[in-house]
Amino acid sequence: MQVRRDLPVLIFAVGASAELGTAIFDYPGHSLIFKPLIMIGLMAYYYVLSPARSGLFLVALFFCWLGDVLLIFQSKDSLFFISGLASFLTGHIVYIFCYRQLQTISSSKELLGSQKVRFAFLIILAGTGLVTILYPLLGALRIPVMIYALAITLMALTALFRYGRTNSKSFLLIFIGAVLFMVSDSVLAINKFHNAFSAAGALIMLTYCLAQFLIVEGALVHEKSIG
Repeated sequence: MQVRRDLPVLIFAVGASAELGTAIFDYPGHSLIFKPLIMIGLMAYYYVLSPARSGLFLVALFFCWLGDVLLIFQSKDSLFFISGLASFLTGHIVYIFCYRQLQTISSSKELLGSQKVRFAFLIILAGTGLVTILYPLLGALRIPVMIYALAITLMALTALFRYGRTNSKSFLLIFIGAVLFMVSDSVLAINKFHNAFSAAGALIMLTYCLAQFLIVEGALVHEKSIG
């Protein structure tokens, strides 16, 4: 059983480390081999350790995997970028439904209405602020990018609103993961549409891998706490 647990982590670590290395040294030639391993490892990790094995959560992970694969080829045709964006959009939407499942029905410790507004404001400001800055530069991608920004903002808000409706460890893992996902996508958008910079690839990959791992780990912590 220990071997079954260790193998998915090894697959994820190899994929994440190799992809981070290609980003740091600007050598994307092996992305087709290593990048798909990131989400394959996490899907296997969740499946092996989860007491619930939520099909919905696995669907979210699958669409993120599909987005990773499609974005590998974005330099060949813009259609791959649009398709990758659509895959991640679907993944975020499914994550929203998953987060609603990964919580208790009600709790006296959950955020009050005024607290929700106060904390949500920062997330909404981050999501809308970047789109506002990039809007003149998006061209034909304005609508798709705005829809995507809305989805990832809602995903982060749903993670925030789990506060008090799950154990503190699960809340923090998923919330930090959701915020890091926003950071990763924000850096990607800035690098692609506004101002490309040399450290972007490494920063995108580092925050993305951490985000996905924390989200999966947070889901497992919640499931085990109620199982």
